[in-house]
Amino acid sequence: MDLGSDKCVPCKMMAPVLEDLRRRHKGKLTVEFIDIWKNRDAAQQYHIKSIPTQVFYDGDGNEVFRHVGFFSKDQITAKLAEMGVK
Repeated sequence: MDLGSDKCVPCKMMAPVLEDLRRRHKGKLTVEFIDIWKNRDAAQQYHIKSIPTQVFYDGDGNEVFRHVGFFSKDQITAKLAEMGVK
């Protein structure tokens, strides 16, 4: 899950990365974006202090990793591989 805003520059830079991951890993993972400036309750619900924030969940819905700031495709791919997603 990526929590950010469609108006924040690093968040906008995440959009094509997320779209590529969505395509490449279709059926293996779900990629969601939540604009916390439009959905302020989400910021509180997910304990967001800074954007963009990426939150990774396992198959049972448990948070297993969190990253704050721009997260490159290579970095995300490496993290997914570490978590067993090829």
